[in-house]
Order: sequence, then C-alpha cells, then structure tokens
Amino acid sequence: MRLRAIISYDGTEFSGYQIQPRKRTVQLELERVLQDMHKGNVVKVVASGRTDAGVHATGQVIHWDSPLLIPMDKWQIALNVQLPGDIRIVSVEQVSEDFHARYHAIGKTYRYIWSLNEVQSPFERNYSVHIDRYKPNIERMEKASVYLLGTHDFSGFCAANTSVKDFVRTIHSIKFEVKKESNQLHMIISGNGFLYNMVRIIAGTLWEIAIGKKSVEDLPEILKSCAREKAGKTAPAQGLYLEKVAYLE
Repeated sequence: MRLRAIISYDGTEFSGYQIQPRKRTVQLELERVLQDMHKGNVVKVVASGRTDAGVHATGQVIHWDSPLLIPMDKWQIALNVQLPGDIRIVSVEQVSEDFHARYHAIGKTYRYIWSLNEVQSPFERNYSVHIDRYKPNIERMEKASVYLLGTHDFSGFCAANTSVKDFVRTIHSIKFEVKKESNQLHMIISGNGFLYNMVRIIAGTLWEIAIGKKSVEDLPEILKSCAREKAGKTAPAQGLYLEKVAYLE
C-alpha cells in the first residue's frame, strides 16, 4: 500500500532534505527508520520537493510504499518513536497507489521570518533572520510584491546551478504580517511551484526594497530582465519554512 505523511522538521542540523553522500539529511533519517521497520529492506521516500540546509518545514509531504499491516493510527507513533527529535510525523494516511508527493502537487506555501528585535534572542537565531540596525518599510515591500503576482518568467529569481529549463511560475499571493508578541515580520507566499532558491531571492529582493537599497519601481524591471544579478541577495536559509503543499483532493 502507499502511505502519505505530513512531516515537520527543524532544518538547523540537516544538510537539506535530499540524501547526500556522508551528510545528515531528512530523507536519510526517514529511510533509515523505515528500513529498520522493514527488516533491512530499502524503502524509498519521495517528497514534494527538497529543502536546502538550514531550511525548516512545518508541512512537507512525503510518500512511500509498504507491505506492513500496521493499523493506520499506529504509523505516526511507530515512526516518531524512532525518528530523531528534529523530525516529527504530523499525520499519516493511506492513499491511492498512483499518488505522487512531487508530481501531484499543485501548489506550495512558504513562510519567511525576520526578527525585528534590537537584540536577537539566541533561541531564535536558527529560526529567523535578524534585522540588525534596519527598520524596514513594510508598505514598500507590499507595493513591490504586487508586481510578482501572476504568471511570469522567474529566471532572474532562480539560483544559477539549476537544471530546470522552464522558469515560468505563478504566484497566487504574497502577504506580510507583523507579529507583535515576538516582534517578527513574516512573509507568506503561495504559488503553483517555486524554482531553486526562488523564495529566498524574492525575500532578499523585497528586503532590499524595504530598507531603500532598491526602489519599488525597480521590481518590474528586475522581473522583466530575467537577470539574476539585478535581483537582491539570497536571503539566509534559517528564515524559511515550507508550510503547506496543496493537492487536488
């Protein structure tokens, strides 16, 4: 049978989601536990997409196949008991045999977090990006983000080392929230899919607009140029969270 799970992980101590030689990754930990449960048989785990080193997830989606006759409500417990504390299984369900966590995804939502505190707590240094001396103009960020909505060629917002040939993506929404209790700025962005480092480059570009390094009016030209060097710097990994993956059902 095929199983689908929503998982959450703290990306701080991982070299990203995807298996890499001699690196600790989320996929490696998941497959290690599943292999133990299947008496040494290799179990491949497929995710909706990879995340980079330091990037977190609260709603990553994975699938795998298993012949084990474990009651559905016991899978979550069985996995969480064996997984390290920085990975948690949020839910598990049986799905149709043709379900694919990556190819059937129709959209994703990411959250990016900046800390606005004058002094960043050491307990949030791995989970947000410190603003330091800057006071961002959030209204400028909001105005500039409107130009990114809709369907565009986002090749200027993609890291150079990618094998992707189609750079057209659709962004459905970009919202900003100030969390007064934690003094944080959150950007929530949803779209039908994202290129490699696209969300972090958008975050970095909007941040440069917020602090006056770029103007709101620069954004349409940056987008039209399709030139990576015209966009802002790639924002740090620790501020990024994969929050939700959408499917047709």
